Amino acid sequence: MRPVRPGPAGNRPEQRFHQAMLALYDACAALGFRPALFRRYVVLNGGVAAARELVFQPGTTGLERLVVLGKPELSMEATMLQPDFQALFSAEELRQARERLATAGRSRSRGRLDAQPSGPQKK
Repeated sequence: MRPVRPGPAGNRPEQRFHQAMLALYDACAALGFRPALFRRYVVLNGGVAAARELVFQPGTTGLERLVVLGKPELSMEATMLQPDFQALFSAEELRQARERLATAGRSRSRGRLDAQPSGPQKK
């Protein structure tokens, strides 16, 4: 699938979504978070195709970071769920986006162990 290349008018929903996806990078960068691989994937594949693919990928570190920053509305998933863009996606893609948003705030172990005291505890 070829990337969407919006023109100056950019009135088609696919074009508006593509621009919204690129704008997410700029908004994140203003917060000190630069998801460069996300932006590159959007540029190479187009916003809609990128979202359709990425919403099923296991890595959600960008979304988790946005949740920690208190800005989940700047996520790809939240953008997919905006009323203007929902028609671009299947019911399953939208369900996955909702699920990812709902579970992103839950803390998950990334293989780190918390230091546990050993031996008897002094009180």
